[in-house]
Amino acid sequence: MSRIAIVTDSNSGITQSQAKELGISVVPMPFMIDGETYYEEITLTRNDFYKKLATDAEISTSQPSPDSITKMWDELLSEYDEIVHIPMSSGLSGSCQTAYMLSQEYDGKVHVVNNQRISVTQRQSVLDAIKLAGQGKTGSEIKDILEEDKFNSSIYIMVDTLKYLKKGGRITPAAAALGTLLKLKPVLQIQGEKLDAFAKARTVNQAKSMMMNAIKNDIEKRFGAENEMILAIAHSQNEEAAMELKEELQALYPDFPIYVDHLSLSVSCHIGPGSLAIACCKKLV
Repeated sequence: MSRIAIVTDSNSGITQSQAKELGISVVPMPFMIDGETYYEEITLTRNDFYKKLATDAEISTSQPSPDSITKMWDELLSEYDEIVHIPMSSGLSGSCQTAYMLSQEYDGKVHVVNNQRISVTQRQSVLDAIKLAGQGKTGSEIKDILEEDKFNSSIYIMVDTLKYLKKGGRITPAAAALGTLLKLKPVLQIQGEKLDAFAKARTVNQAKSMMMNAIKNDIEKRFGAENEMILAIAHSQNEEAAMELKEELQALYPDFPIYVDHLSLSVSCHIGPGSLAIACCKKLV
């Protein structure tokens, strides 16, 4: 049986300590903050990130360097036969394409998965890959299974403030000013490649209701697989509200385990603190 190493990046929400427990490797995502480079969980803690965000520091995301990727792969291939590398969605970053290009030099030993996932849905793909490797699937088979499943997930995100969407140029200053005046709570969605607008709510409760209805609709109509779904909640520095939302969602789906995690810093960078998200994806294994 082929020995397979699983690699992902910190956009999955998997911490370095969790990675050790799972027996996988996590590439830390780099951030440029006021011109200086920081690495998620290595030289930048979540709390430090939000403190810097609150001070209006100039924060942008960056790709891991090609050297950091190939160095990790080379070390793993001294111990494993193949690598399955699961980066964040190619629609949200160029790091997937970079990893794919680098993998071409590895004689088919590195399989880069492009399955349009981020945060809790990307984490689920990693857990699926671990199980599939345990079942004896090859790296190529795992890549194919994950990519065939790429559209079987949804994330809906309620944004607490329009400030960061405006700062990142995702909405115009005029739209941000009007939205702030009307106290709008936009709901965004990630389905497939892009982060898109989904709906506008006036209150947090209305936004939560919209997200729960959207998930219910996806499970019943889009996926048509109520017993084969995995649910998760993610948030950016909003744990108490996330746990409250978990209780509300659990009341709708009492038989579903619901995982709660922080949204990855790469997403939080664009939407700011105080957000809430509900995600679902189809159970693969």
